[in-house]
Amino acid sequence: MGTSLKDKMNQLSPDRQARINAEADRLHEEYLTLQQLRKAKDMTQVQLAETLGIRQASVAQMEKRSDLMLSTLRSYVEAMGGKLNLMVEFPDRAPVLLDGLTDTEELPARKPSSADQSARSA
Repeated sequence: MGTSLKDKMNQLSPDRQARINAEADRLHEEYLTLQQLRKAKDMTQVQLAETLGIRQASVAQMEKRSDLMLSTLRSYVEAMGGKLNLMVEFPDRAPVLLDGLTDTEELPARKPSSADQSARSA
């Protein structure tokens, strides 16, 4: 039968165990859920909802979802005083910060296409 992680950890020196646990804690802090992020900023769902101008129940729903629009996520982060950045990683190149993702109200007006004009005249 194989050896459990607990058994392996117990075989290590206390110093090595402490270093491994510290690294695990550091890695855990890098990957927070929205709820953990809010709690780390010492904010309640009610406080965040008031800042966003929405109901507390909406904040609770946001925190449970695994698929959010970027604009929703950006608003959530900015309501806590943060800034959302989107990093793209490829195996064959260094990570790239994705730029140019703006809210729709910040986008310049789109010129109507010929399909739009055809639909209006029909």
